[in-house]
Amino acid sequence: MKLDTLLIKYMVVAVMGVFIVSCESDDTEYTLLTPEDGEAFSGGETTVFDISQNAFGFQAPNLDTENGLFFFTGNSLFNQNWVTAPASTTARDGLGPLFNARSCSGCHFKDGRGRAPITDGELSSGLLFRLSIPGTDEFGANLPDPNYGGQLQDDSILGLDTEGHVTIDYEQVVVTYPDGNSVTLQKPLYTFENLSYGSLAASIQISPRVANQMIGLGLLDAIPEATLLGFADISDSNGDGISGKPNYVYDVETQSLKLGRFGWKSNQPTLKQQVAGAFLGDMGITSSLFLEENCPPTIDCNTISNGGSPEISDENLDKVALYSATLGVPGRRNHEDQSILQGKELFEQVNCIACHIPKMETGSYHIEALENQTIRPYTDLLLHDMGEGLADNTPDFEATGKEWRTAPLWGIGLIETVNGHTNLLHDGRARNIEEAILWHDGEAASSKTAFMNLIVEDRTKLIDFIKSL
Repeated sequence: MKLDTLLIKYMVVAVMGVFIVSCESDDTEYTLLTPEDGEAFSGGETTVFDISQNAFGFQAPNLDTENGLFFFTGNSLFNQNWVTAPASTTARDGLGPLFNARSCSGCHFKDGRGRAPITDGELSSGLLFRLSIPGTDEFGANLPDPNYGGQLQDDSILGLDTEGHVTIDYEQVVVTYPDGNSVTLQKPLYTFENLSYGSLAASIQISPRVANQMIGLGLLDAIPEATLLGFADISDSNGDGISGKPNYVYDVETQSLKLGRFGWKSNQPTLKQQVAGAFLGDMGITSSLFLEENCPPTIDCNTISNGGSPEISDENLDKVALYSATLGVPGRRNHEDQSILQGKELFEQVNCIACHIPKMETGSYHIEALENQTIRPYTDLLLHDMGEGLADNTPDFEATGKEWRTAPLWGIGLIETVNGHTNLLHDGRARNIEEAILWHDGEAASSKTAFMNLIVEDRTKLIDFIKSL
């Protein structure tokens, strides 16, 4: 199948680094764009082809039988609520005393993405607030707020006051394209109210963080460190304005600094530590990695019943980590459509691929199903300066207050199907992909400018390509 034959007029016009070719009909053949071999298999052999509301919740199809059974148990532990101790359900008691969610799925509904509260008074649905003050501890981690610790908890066990409540207002920011079209962005403004345990520190650093979809995490864990370091260009030696910086963070199990991969600032080195940190920070559940109860200094946790020490066993923690590692990655949709393939070319032309690197290989890993897979996560897992507009002004190990990890794009087009919204970025401020692009700045400024200089039709094609991921 071929398009109408074309005669190249040989007029190439450079517009903000994007080259447009002017064509006329003749007898010269034009070849249809074609996808790469295996392009639909975003997660390699772990890819799942499902576009239902459960698209993020399937186990990797190549998982062996034994790990498949562990996946089932991990799924149960991920979805069921933890309860206040003491309780007859001793495997799931010890909630709190302060917390944001009663289960992992409370923030990652259907293994998907959280969002900011829609109405005033709504409890957290996956948007959390990290709290810190300037300085670091002996391991390089942020110092917590003296009264509220490292994260604000808006829920608590019976008889104990919650830490407080956050009200969100939005400032309107209008962005106008060179062609005259405009988009109104929303910048969140946070007000902390009804604080029960004193004031926040005068030097408080507040970092909002939305819970991300869970797909493909084990594959990201299995990417060789050398691969990720190969993407880094800290001094911008090639002069493209894009550096890419690894974050080195404290690994609790090995008691050493390791390359960060997980979290909005790559502040967790392994998936297991990411899971254990969420159990403690979000639900108040201790583990062998984090044995100390999550309590503000004004509360004596020794007087409050707990679920043992630790409250989640190593066996169950490992099963939740395995579950989190082996959720299948949704396959591409419409990846053969000419319009989508044209959008893919535009994505490359405006240099989004400098950070959202399309393809890489996993290496050796403790879960065989995730080894040696060709994957398409569209990330480099490195830190990039995203400009003042997205800055939280909160350092995190080697990340500055303007740097964020490149978010993987796989599955982005199914968030609306799974979670009923399209909110993106670290705090959910972007209501769709276009708004997320327009918030990019810093190292991404030239790519954003190139995107804005595309004609409307081409901007739509680029966005539709991202939706297909």
